[in-house]
Amino acid sequence: MAKPQEKVSFGQRLKQIGMVFQFTAKQDRWFAPLVAAAVLIPLALTVVAVILWSWIWLPLGILFALLAVLIVLNLRSNAAMMNAAEGQPGAAAQIMDNMRGDWRVTPAVSSTTQMDMVHLVIGRPGVILLAEGNPQRVRGLLGQEKRRLAKVIGSAPLHDYVIGQQEGELPIRKLRTTLLRLPRALNGKDVNALDKRLKALTARPQMPKGAIPKNMRPPGASRQSRGR
Repeated sequence: MAKPQEKVSFGQRLKQIGMVFQFTAKQDRWFAPLVAAAVLIPLALTVVAVILWSWIWLPLGILFALLAVLIVLNLRSNAAMMNAAEGQPGAAAQIMDNMRGDWRVTPAVSSTTQMDMVHLVIGRPGVILLAEGNPQRVRGLLGQEKRRLAKVIGSAPLHDYVIGQQEGELPIRKLRTTLLRLPRALNGKDVNALDKRLKALTARPQMPKGAIPKNMRPPGASRQSRGR
């Protein structure tokens, strides 16, 4: 199923925009000057238009200024988030989880104690494995996951990437654009069916609820319970 869209009130939306402004201003020293230019240039042109022609240009100028600020905010905040995410464990899964569209993300389906991990993503392009961590170790994890998934994905395409800055690796700032450019090989029904199969594969067994049968109790468990 696609991720449900939660309704956000106008006040919450303004609060979110304010938080994005603060975060971007801390990460990007050019953000404040660019925002100032985005406001002042359209307003200056609006003043000239009002003097030469009519007051009808005033609301249009304000709208243009707001639009310019939103464009600057969108571009610079995305760049700031990518810079902040660089080298952070689990950043690729978080970016994918926040992407628009039908992307089914399972973080860290395979991992090591050294914070190497492989994330599983299912979408219209097929099955995608994203590896983060030491390139030597994560390539081994990738190989294991590819062999395991090959048993259940059938003819669905399988893509794999190692996130990093070295040759042959995918920089995290290019993750979104790279995945959005992949050819759409599956429809919605295919994605749902594939998601169910892979969830069954990656599901971890849970202990049954209720009393533990006698033949499954560890040695000495009954004696300890009687001694209490």
